[in-house]
Amino acid sequence: MSSVPASKDALVLAINNSFLKLMVDYRSVPESLSRECGIDGNIKGTMISVCDTAAYLIGWGRLIIKWYDLKAQGKNVDFPETGYKWNQLGELAQHFHDEYRQWAYNDLLNELEKTTNNVLLLIQNLTNQELYHQPWYEKWSLGRMIQFNTSSPMKNMRIKVRRFKVARVSDC
Repeated sequence: MSSVPASKDALVLAINNSFLKLMVDYRSVPESLSRECGIDGNIKGTMISVCDTAAYLIGWGRLIIKWYDLKAQGKNVDFPETGYKWNQLGELAQHFHDEYRQWAYNDLLNELEKTTNNVLLLIQNLTNQELYHQPWYEKWSLGRMIQFNTSSPMKNMRIKVRRFKVARVSDC
């Protein structure tokens, strides 16, 4: 199987696999350490917390739903987000961190699960044709845009969270 999903079923599998593994790691980080900055951030030289990694994934998951809903209504979409350009993704990540700064760790994890389930529901309601056999944003298919912003960053965040756990949590 290719590491890059090329079908609806492969996309669902990639998201589910990445999400389930990541949640095991998130659930093993004590809440007392969840706001400790010890993970390389998206802006060079910055450090973020485990909570910030969850906020990042929630932010991107919610953007996928927003993009799809706006396009489905025939409205213009400001990619990646209103007020941000593709070369400002570090600043957008910081926006996500700030947006969820006051949330309790468990609430963040529950919101990540809800957001991921909403993305999976969107995928289930689309055909393989709609997901992979037509451009959706510039040259990218909708399936690739979803993968770029779900399973891929989930894998990356899992690596970062696991490094944090090894450095900060005993018996990991």
